[in-house]
Amino acid sequence: MNVQEQIDKYIADQLQPKREELQDLHRRITGLAPHCKLWFLDGRNSEGKIVSNPNIGYGSRLIKYANGEQKEFYQVGLSANTVGISVYIMGLDDKRYLSKTYGNRLGKAKITGYCIKFKSVKDVDIGTLEEVIANAMNARNGR
Repeated sequence: MNVQEQIDKYIADQLQPKREELQDLHRRITGLAPHCKLWFLDGRNSEGKIVSNPNIGYGSRLIKYANGEQKEFYQVGLSANTVGISVYIMGLDDKRYLSKTYGNRLGKAKITGYCIKFKSVKDVDIGTLEEVIANAMNARNGR
């Protein structure tokens, strides 16, 4: 199964209305960055143990570790969680950036250092969420 098929299956396996909301967000993100690399992480580690929720990734960035090693990873992530949906913005140096820049405009969402979590798309300002995602997809380095 290729990445797009894995993404389609992951979204199709969600219950409504989360399925429709994930599909809409996926369409919006790929519309903002139509040629971005797509990722699908099933939430399992190298031993096959579930360590996180499965997630869809968009874009590509290099993570540089203190020991000099580098790893390719996505720029924006999308995941269903038990309460709703999470959008991950990777590579932020300032863990307060999301809340300081977008917090008062996003609506009813919990914002952490790199995650925007909300129960439903109806709870957030979709224009602001698209702005966050577009800015993250256009960023080549962390802020």
